[in-house]
Amino acid sequence: MRYGQPLAPRPIASAEVLAASTPIGMRLGLAALQHILEAHSAWLDGRLDGQRATLSGMVLGETNLDKVNLERADLKSANLIDARMYGANLSGAILQFANLRNATLTGADLSHADLTDADLKFALLAGANLSGSRLLRTSLRNANLRQVQMLEASIDGCDFTAAIMREARLLQTKVFDCTFADVELEGANLYHCAFRCCRLPGIHAAGSKWGTAILQNCEFRRADLTSASFERADLRHSSFWKATLTGSSLQTVRMNGTDMEGADLTGVRFHDATTMSANFSGANLRGAQGLTQTQLAQARTDRHTILPDGSSGPFLLGSGAHRPCR
Repeated sequence: MRYGQPLAPRPIASAEVLAASTPIGMRLGLAALQHILEAHSAWLDGRLDGQRATLSGMVLGETNLDKVNLERADLKSANLIDARMYGANLSGAILQFANLRNATLTGADLSHADLTDADLKFALLAGANLSGSRLLRTSLRNANLRQVQMLEASIDGCDFTAAIMREARLLQTKVFDCTFADVELEGANLYHCAFRCCRLPGIHAAGSKWGTAILQNCEFRRADLTSASFERADLRHSSFWKATLTGSSLQTVRMNGTDMEGADLTGVRFHDATTMSANFSGANLRGAQGLTQTQLAQARTDRHTILPDGSSGPFLLGSGAHRPCR
């Protein structure tokens, strides 16, 4: 082709062409897509005339795939920008490198799906099921994940910046080296999850539940964790610099080396917490409950610390400042 000549229009795949190959960048016609879906349905039913849907590299952007059944389908590198997939069944699907930006996946089943390197920016995933799914280097920036189910999912190196995750359920999910900056996590349930080396600055997580969670070497800088529950959680070596934890429960929490500098800990419950080398410099502990002299003596306080009785620090043994003011 000579320079300056117009590009040929992108071809539309027919059922016959698709039977032989799956050309990268091919846009599907409705008849061809219907043929693939029927063959895939037969494959799922174990029929001899069935064939697994292989849509690797296909262009399905803006396609209406509401309620479609693509369970265990191969959608590697598929272009699904702006696709409508409300209530779709993508359980066990291969979505590596798939482009799902701005796609509608409300109520979709993505359980055990492989979303490695997938692009889900601005996608609508409210009420979706991602339990047991694999998210590696997946981008979910600005995605709507309200009430999403992510039980026992594996999340590594992902970006959730500014995502909406209110009332999400991440029970027993393993998360490593991920960014959750400014994420909305109000009312979320993260019971027994494991977050390691993650960044969660500025999250809005009032009323969230982190019971028995492992939150090691994580950053919660300026996070809003009002009335959150961390009972029996492991917060070792994490930073809550200037975070708001008013009225939260830190009972039986491991806080060895945890940074609470400048945090608002008004009325927090610390019963049986381990505070060795915890940093309460500049923190507001007014009305904090359950702190003993030993716990405060093992932690770091300074003249800017407001102690449980309302007096200024540092804490001195025998001062009685560990008793909350009335």
